[in-house]
Amino acid sequence: MRKVAVTGGLACGKTTVCRFLKEFGAFVISADTIVHQLLSEDKATANAVIDLLGPGIVRSNTIDRIEVAKRVFGDPSLLEALEKLLHPRVHQEVFRLYEEVRTKDIPLFVVEIPLLFEVKMDSDYDATIAVVSSEALCRARFANVGKAGDDFDIRSKRQLPLDEKAKRATYVLVNNGTLKELYQATCVLFKSLTNPQKEPQVDEPRNR
Repeated sequence: MRKVAVTGGLACGKTTVCRFLKEFGAFVISADTIVHQLLSEDKATANAVIDLLGPGIVRSNTIDRIEVAKRVFGDPSLLEALEKLLHPRVHQEVFRLYEEVRTKDIPLFVVEIPLLFEVKMDSDYDATIAVVSSEALCRARFANVGKAGDDFDIRSKRQLPLDEKAKRATYVLVNNGTLKELYQATCVLFKSLTNPQKEPQVDEPRNR
């Protein structure tokens, strides 16, 4: 089973691509989901984060991820310390999940990792996919889900430029068109990843 990482910039369509890949039969997990699980279910990780950021991040006996974001995005050194704490644990959980499912009848193991190249995790994967879009489209999508433009700029600063991600990736999906076009491009790529010797045919998207 090939292990593939999906990355890209803010609001480029990474999660949508992963949703399509799951629909095609891939096993899909996201680094953000793993972090959420670690913070809510793993006491050692939760306590380490509380020690780093202070008890003020706890709301109703649960770590408030919004409060965590507020504290670290304005403090680069604190953000770096948090990432150094979490990333090895995320890597360990990804490895555990891969070992758990690799003998099953699953065509592809996919992990969505926004900061794949930034944290130098790309060498752990057989292939990498960068999902990219124009900055104007990304900003518009970001705003459409009720997020502020300054938040877009703050979060983007901690990521590599999209053209650099595209250069480093094995494959690039450009998401500047319709949802149907992205679906079809993802379908072709999925078939290339799972049947490299077979000429890929494009499936029609289901009703969405």
